[in-house]
Amino acid sequence: MSALDDRHDEAKLPQPRTTQAAEGLRRRPFTVAEIRAFVEAGLIDEDERFELIGGEIVPMSPKGLRHERVKSFVNEQLVRSLPGHLATTPETTFTLSDDTFLEPDFVVYERTVGLQGLNGGTCLLAIEISDTSLGWDRGRKAGIYASFGVAELWVVDAMRLETRVHRQPSPTGYREVFDVTAATALDTARVPGLALRLADIDPPV
Repeated sequence: MSALDDRHDEAKLPQPRTTQAAEGLRRRPFTVAEIRAFVEAGLIDEDERFELIGGEIVPMSPKGLRHERVKSFVNEQLVRSLPGHLATTPETTFTLSDDTFLEPDFVVYERTVGLQGLNGGTCLLAIEISDTSLGWDRGRKAGIYASFGVAELWVVDAMRLETRVHRQPSPTGYREVFDVTAATALDTARVPGLALRLADIDPPV
């Protein structure tokens, strides 16, 4: 299936409900605890996909077939390659502060830390797989990861199978940013033994 076909199919996916009715006006922020209470009370569907950024609810774009095929491959490689002292969790709610959580496709962290201890400082690697949200993930969202001290971020372009690697976080963004082609192995000293090539996806996407 071509990238053009994928984009056509993804355009048919149901879009999340959004509003700009209060654009430009001050708004009341929510906390992570409040959002969890809303979900537990049934006010927000537990399957609804969104992130909380600075207290504002930001709906996530629907995931297309190409995104899911790339995610499946990355998941297989992580499970096979991670040493015993490291763990990975797909699509977990990654809480960064009292008013911010993100939903990366994968996070890698020390097994002794566990999900209960996962935060910006203990996350070794976050991976975002992007099809319809590439500009946001490489831009503003990468800045959010950096501001909370996430050591390394990979943003995978699901259409071109290129990856933008972000390292050396600072309050204003990542100091080291470079692109890796599909034919080049992705690796990091933070995750010994991990080396994946997106060109190895079989069947090809």
